[in-house]
Amino acid sequence: MFEYLLASLVEVLRPAYLLPLSIGTLAGMIGGALPGVTITMTIILVLPFTFGFDPLQGLAAMTGVYVGGSAGGLVTASLLGIPGTPSAIATTFDGFPMARKGQPGRAVWLGTWASAIGGLLGAVFLIGATGPLAAFALRFGPWEYFSLFVFALSMVAGLTEASLLKGLLSGALGLVVTVIGSDPIMAVPRLTLGTEFLRSGFQFLPVLIGIFAFAQIMTDLEKMAGGAAPPRVEAPNLAVSHLAVIREILGRPFLLLWSTLIGVWIGVLPAIGGSAANVMAYDQAKKFSKHPERFGTGTPEGIIASESSNNANVGGSLVTIMAFGIPGDAVTAVMLGAMIIHGIQPGPLFISQEPRVAYGIFAAYLLAHPVMLVLQWLGARFYLKIVQVPKSVLIPVVLVLCTVGAYALNNIMENVYVLLIFGVVGYLLVKFRFPLAPLILGVILGDQIEVNLVRALMTDANPWLFLTRPLSGGMLALSVGSVVLALWQHRRQHRRGAAQAGEPDTDF
Repeated sequence: MFEYLLASLVEVLRPAYLLPLSIGTLAGMIGGALPGVTITMTIILVLPFTFGFDPLQGLAAMTGVYVGGSAGGLVTASLLGIPGTPSAIATTFDGFPMARKGQPGRAVWLGTWASAIGGLLGAVFLIGATGPLAAFALRFGPWEYFSLFVFALSMVAGLTEASLLKGLLSGALGLVVTVIGSDPIMAVPRLTLGTEFLRSGFQFLPVLIGIFAFAQIMTDLEKMAGGAAPPRVEAPNLAVSHLAVIREILGRPFLLLWSTLIGVWIGVLPAIGGSAANVMAYDQAKKFSKHPERFGTGTPEGIIASESSNNANVGGSLVTIMAFGIPGDAVTAVMLGAMIIHGIQPGPLFISQEPRVAYGIFAAYLLAHPVMLVLQWLGARFYLKIVQVPKSVLIPVVLVLCTVGAYALNNIMENVYVLLIFGVVGYLLVKFRFPLAPLILGVILGDQIEVNLVRALMTDANPWLFLTRPLSGGMLALSVGSVVLALWQHRRQHRRGAAQAGEPDTDF
């Protein structure tokens, strides 16, 4: 294993791979620093430019976006009090107060170094766990894969922060999208209304761009009607003793390791995301702290916990996609689509069939962190200039890039129409407070759920095998448990909210 990894590190250090990795990391840091752009939108914008690359070059660039975006959000979170990405929400709680106390450099670099150290610790898990998990997944037949995908989907719907019912409906809508067009086994047209446009179904990338990027742009345009202007901030002095910052982080080994483990674990669980890891690690740090009253006033523990879990979450998400072929979040969903576009199928056989690409991703993930540190050192003070670009200039540029990205997938206008359709759908879902993650996971997993269901029944028509095979039955039981637990949690939250407000209790 180490020979493969060393050879991959040498290969990725070549300019042909290091340059895309560095550009991707820079793009991720800029996208992460821009509030509302998010890592997902940034990686969508980068993806079309990788179509001409070989698979490792393209995936190195997107790995850089992922790592850079996870660290970029802390800049605006600390200096403006505005999280550049959802996964930097908890960083604002102590980063911004620390900066306002006259320590902006300490706030930014505590977060940056914690991100790098947490990410590299996450890499240990990524490299060590992917192979054994993939070997374990080789024991899976179509019954187990069907149950695994159902478990992933049930977990997404169950862990939505909004209404459980809306989460389930959003996931169901994603599954319906995969039914439109020709079925994946027999190529029989379904729900096509006799049109060629629907016969080919909806490709994943235009749907993703429409749901996330286009819908976000529509939401931003609506907010612009309020006339709220971003605050004007002068470039701060970020000078700091890096050795002192590193000692401050390493002097709290339990906090660092525990936050990293939380980030990795949340990353492994499908579609929960970095924002949950960020907030959960912050909450745990506060609970274990001897001085919880200091949290929210600029304590370094809050920044270290939130940012170390943030980047460790990336490693956990990559484990899920590489070992099982299941995207851990929206960003790895785009990476999954990119792999498929390049003719690569992630899953249990990925490492054995594509060792160069697999270990190349490991190497790119490791190298992205020192690249991120260098770029942060060179450009952190200039990010605020980009943040202050008027939305009236930024939005048209992003919209054009999204449209070009959808068209470039197959060079057909139908993909642009799909983008527009799902842009409207995504905007309406956001307006009515429906979560988007279950829909996207439904689109991603719908075909796989159907394919493995049909394969299992074609192999053996006995439906009880889904329950009697230990792994399959266990995951279906976990699926039921996930929904039941989520239902109980939502009912408890609504009871508490109703009791505080003096209102009648409602289930959803």
